[in-house]
Amino acid sequence: MRLVVTTPTAVVVDQPDAVSIRAEDESGGFGILKGHADFLTALTISVVSWRDGGGRERFCAVRRGVLSVRGGKNVAVATREAVVGDDLDHLEHVVLAEFQRAADVERAARTETLQLHTKAVRQILQYLKPDRPRFFGDGL
Repeated sequence: MRLVVTTPTAVVVDQPDAVSIRAEDESGGFGILKGHADFLTALTISVVSWRDGGGRERFCAVRRGVLSVRGGKNVAVATREAVVGDDLDHLEHVVLAEFQRAADVERAARTETLQLHTKAVRQILQYLKPDRPRFFGDGL
């Protein structure tokens, strides 16, 4: 099988002879072997692992993403960030923790933006109320 892992700026993994692939989505971990049915799923922040033709196990930490299987032999992962490594412990503890921290910061920023947007809409609606008190300079 061919495994390709890409980010918006790079091809991180292009493994033409992957024998087996393991990944994780919201429902849990799963494996892919040659001949797998066409498949599409959203990955969590996790480690994708695979064995190459020589039996060597490889790892790639991904910051969420989409995994697709086509034709039973082409597996593609599109993700925001990916880090390849041979040390699973390092990827799990350091890289995944950093990915999770970045996701938490983004979530907090989105929440803050949404709160500011909501406040602005409320202010506009308050200003547009027909029964609000009129002040000098309102054009009346």
